[in-house]
Amino acid sequence: MKTKNMSTQPLSILLLGTQMAVGGAQKVLLDQAHWFHDYGHKVFAVFYYDKEGVQSKWQANSDFPIIDLKAFKYGWMKIINVFLIAKGSFLLWRLLRREKIDVIETFTHDSNLLALPVAWLAGVPVRIATHHGIIENFPNWLGKVHTWLINHGIGQVLVAVSSRIREQAMLEGVDERRITVIKNGIDPLSLEGVNLSRFRKEAGLKEDDLFLLSVGRLVYQKAHSVLIQSMPALLEEFPNLKLGICGDGTLRKKLTVQIGELGLSESVKLLGIWDNVTGFLAVADIFVLPSRWEGLPIALLEGMSAGLPVVATNVEGVDEVVEDGEHGFLVPVEDVEELTKAILKLLKDKQLRLKMGAASKAHVLEYYTEDIMCEQYARTMIKLLAHHKG
Repeated sequence: MKTKNMSTQPLSILLLGTQMAVGGAQKVLLDQAHWFHDYGHKVFAVFYYDKEGVQSKWQANSDFPIIDLKAFKYGWMKIINVFLIAKGSFLLWRLLRREKIDVIETFTHDSNLLALPVAWLAGVPVRIATHHGIIENFPNWLGKVHTWLINHGIGQVLVAVSSRIREQAMLEGVDERRITVIKNGIDPLSLEGVNLSRFRKEAGLKEDDLFLLSVGRLVYQKAHSVLIQSMPALLEEFPNLKLGICGDGTLRKKLTVQIGELGLSESVKLLGIWDNVTGFLAVADIFVLPSRWEGLPIALLEGMSAGLPVVATNVEGVDEVVEDGEHGFLVPVEDVEELTKAILKLLKDKQLRLKMGAASKAHVLEYYTEDIMCEQYARTMIKLLAHHKG
């Protein structure tokens, strides 16, 4: 193990997520899986279903099993999906028993609810749930069941990815003694060797264009429509400005219509899903995160790690990472005017962009790395396992 005071005994660890898709929670899961595997542990990355058909690609880049339980199908009848979930849960139980799993860590409320009871029944000694933020349209009754599972030890500890998420979990009724905060971290990005001309072309950039970049699923939470609304005023002062948004989701069609109605087709580009956004970060001038709520966003950490100043909304998780006026600017949620003002401050002052970008990178490298995050998870696992053994 990397941390000096930790046991060197290899653990059998199963990390479980709901869906295989490009997203922050999935990246945290896979980063942890690679880290624990690299330090000698037996690792399994398991998902209830492969939403975006990425299993083979992920498996090709991993030296540990990535397992699809095939426990859900979009568009299928509810009764069939109930059967598939039951079948997937049985397959999970059998895997936990066969591999004598020491630790299960589940990601998102759905996977906490589905997998922790199975792990308890299978006799897994260490069961860790995680809380990555508010779940949109999550039924209140399921929230109460989730809280009950944690408070009654089906999940022995709930990891909150920020201090504000810890407060949110307490508001949900989770016993504060069962909550621990482990902030998300990333493997620091390297921009060396990036084909800059390729990614400038992908983003539709001309030689003297300025480039705003936002990364996130095209869903209500991420509030890309608010950022798009700011573009006409920004273009009045900077006609050479372009905006690129990496991600896909249910609002793609609606955002495309908005872009057309505002006459922004030449200035705003929906870039789609990219497994690795490093190339776009390398050619960006400012990273923008206009979200209505967050946990502790991986995309933000990556933008800062790439040396970019940020303009972000003052929401949970984000306010713990970004110091207003130091790493960029924090603005109120859904406030187009304040978002526009903050972006303009950075567009008008290249030296300020460089200064804040350098401060952002240094901050992430000091406090938000994959090593820091995984060592904290490892200590939590070992402590719980030692308590189990008495």
